[in-house]
Amino acid sequence: MLLDRRVPPNKYTFPFVLKACAARLDLRAGRAIHRHAARAGLHADLFVSTALIDLYMKCAFFRHATNVFDQMPSRDAVAWNAMLAGYALHGMHQQALAYLIRMQDTRLRPNASTLVSLLPLLAQQRALSQGKSVHAYSVRACLHDKDGVLVGTALLDMYAKCGHLRYACSVFEAMADKNDVTWSALIGGFVLCNRMLEAFRLFKDMLAQGLCFLSPTSVASALRACASLADLRIGEQLHVLLAKSGLRSDLTAGNSLLSMYAKAGLIDEATALFDEMVVKDTVSYSALISGYVQNGMADEAFLVFRRMLACSVEPDVATMVSLIPACSHLAALQHGKCSHGSVIVRGIAPETSICNALIDMYAKCGRIDLSRQIFDVMPARDIVSWNTMIAGYGIHGLGKEAAALFLDMKNRACEPDDVTFICLISACSHSGLVTEGKRWFHMMEQKYGITPRMEHYIGMVDLLARGGFLDEAYQFIQSMPLKADVRVWGALLGACRVHKNIDLGKQVAKMIQKLGPEGTGNFVLLSNIFSAAGRFDEAAEVRILQKEKGFKKSPGCSWIEINGSLHAFIGGDRSHPQSPQIYQELDSILVDINKLGYQADTSFVLQDLEDEEKEKALLYHSEKLAIAFGILTLGEDKTIFVTKNLRVCGDCHTVIKYMTLVRKRAIIVRDANRFHHFKNGQCSCGDFW
Repeated sequence: MLLDRRVPPNKYTFPFVLKACAARLDLRAGRAIHRHAARAGLHADLFVSTALIDLYMKCAFFRHATNVFDQMPSRDAVAWNAMLAGYALHGMHQQALAYLIRMQDTRLRPNASTLVSLLPLLAQQRALSQGKSVHAYSVRACLHDKDGVLVGTALLDMYAKCGHLRYACSVFEAMADKNDVTWSALIGGFVLCNRMLEAFRLFKDMLAQGLCFLSPTSVASALRACASLADLRIGEQLHVLLAKSGLRSDLTAGNSLLSMYAKAGLIDEATALFDEMVVKDTVSYSALISGYVQNGMADEAFLVFRRMLACSVEPDVATMVSLIPACSHLAALQHGKCSHGSVIVRGIAPETSICNALIDMYAKCGRIDLSRQIFDVMPARDIVSWNTMIAGYGIHGLGKEAAALFLDMKNRACEPDDVTFICLISACSHSGLVTEGKRWFHMMEQKYGITPRMEHYIGMVDLLARGGFLDEAYQFIQSMPLKADVRVWGALLGACRVHKNIDLGKQVAKMIQKLGPEGTGNFVLLSNIFSAAGRFDEAAEVRILQKEKGFKKSPGCSWIEINGSLHAFIGGDRSHPQSPQIYQELDSILVDINKLGYQADTSFVLQDLEDEEKEKALLYHSEKLAIAFGILTLGEDKTIFVTKNLRVCGDCHTVIKYMTLVRKRAIIVRDANRFHHFKNGQCSCGDFW
């Protein structure tokens, strides 16, 4: 407008206009104004140059910013701060520190604004040593006298994010003045360090002292603490407090409430809150997607994701890390590949957390080869990457590959943690590598100083019992330094069922009954053991007790993905449009496998029926229906991949091996325990499952 009216802009006009361009990241307009300033002979002016640096830095045009800075005839602290803040904004740690050193070589000294720009970067990089140096400088320069709140808050935030809460608390206590940002920073630090109880106590102290206003950030931290502490009562009180304080409509606070309800499993409340939110951002959608996935509602998670895209809300790393496990839960490979394509298009595929999620997804969708491809090419691996890949090998029964990967991990100087050994022992268990599993268990404590926890003992009992060493497993439980819980005894009970050791099963059953089964699985195992022994009255008593305790048995369900659509079956199901053809195919398969010597194992029928009825009941288990549908639908060169929510029964396992012979098909079944790769009458599990 000034140019249209032929009013020449001056050295005061240009900085204001450039500031507006920087706020909008409008590089094109900013460069045009740069040219006008140059024609006016003002491009080297201190204020104009500083505004140009700010513009170019915010737009990530570092070379242009550097050129402007280097051509300045004189520089003040604000110009240096603009360079520092720009590099800090983009996480360029080394460049920011280099300018700080250059600044100290001049007569200028870093001021409070310099430190406030630099400290968040040091916090992000966990550069504690440099952070301490900055702290020492701030004391020498007496910056706490004039700008105590700004500098003190930045310092305690840096210490908290570096994991040094003691230093953070010391800075906090030494501060004469504190504002809501100060309190929020310290509360957030406690949350970040997983000290949730102290975080919530600090939040209560803040409210009790009434020294500052309630802020969305402090409430968000308090709600995160409530979610981790599983203290929903306090979370609901915070919800009321938000409403009273007028922060109910604040996006940050709303997202935190949404996340708390989702993590607590109150998915209806989370959904209702989401629907009430007037403004929703990426965090809102990500929180709801994560809640659905964590509560086993993968289909609903995909619906929310589609709704997110329809509303032109762009997913980020957190969104995709939440969504990809939904593909794992459903074993929906095509959905998983679409998600993989989505992260590639958005340029976030190299992110370590994304790669970890993809490794897990492909492993659980039966493509361990693709998991390894991603693992091999990912730019940076963390301990989760190694553990996820080891676990993937484990569920596929590739114990030797898991062990080889662990050795590679050690050679690359990546230290294992307690989860690494849980994955290793499980991999040995699923591969029948009992001796190797024992060795890893002892090495964990003796060589790496990792004290076994309950999950390690569960893995060892499963390893021994699955391998048929039931008495040794029982003695191992008796010698445990921890009191064995229901999960430990449940691992042994399951093996008693498989190896048909009724006497030991009865002893274990008594131990479980003393502790309280704590879930449907152990009630079902107890009932199954009695049924397999022909003791149907006792099996019925267990089922009655199960009903009285309020536990419901999950029905067996199997599903198969065909052309991106999931087809689900339950035992004896005739609701599928192609049921007549499916049942005809199963009857034909039965005739063919009988010729090869198949005999139905009726011990897996848990009702008191005639033998012929038992054989029919076995034939129409859900996994057999899904496989028959796959045989009818997929081309002969296609591998049939079926997922089941429960453990595959022994008779189904035998029948599927026969199916690969009479139908010349490769079949993969993922059950509740592991993967079974069936081919040429054999299974990859070696009958260890």
